[in-house]
Amino acid sequence: MVDLDIQIPTTFDPFAEAGEFGGTGTKEYVHIRIQQRNGKKSLTTVQGLKHDLSYEKILKSLKKDFCCNGNVVKDKELGKIIQLQGDQRKNVSQFLINAGIVKKDQIKIHGF
Repeated sequence: MVDLDIQIPTTFDPFAEAGEFGGTGTKEYVHIRIQQRNGKKSLTTVQGLKHDLSYEKILKSLKKDFCCNGNVVKDKELGKIIQLQGDQRKNVSQFLINAGIVKKDQIKIHGF
């Protein structure tokens, strides 16, 4: 018989290390999205902020700085979401970075 040097593959779990880092991803992202309403009207949503932050104070500063209306919506699956009138994606991202709430690499801007 011929002696072959064959390794038998063992079970390999590619996601075994994911539990060490705290779940599916290593970063918690803040998602800034735009939703189209009627005609030219749009709505900017901010989700994924830390739960220990005061959403009402952040919303008050955003409304005052950008001269727009907004509110905080509580969702069962997504948690608290900040909604602002108009396309405020760039403004909100700059505000969050300058205020030190999140870092630039933690922000995901979605839309158009």
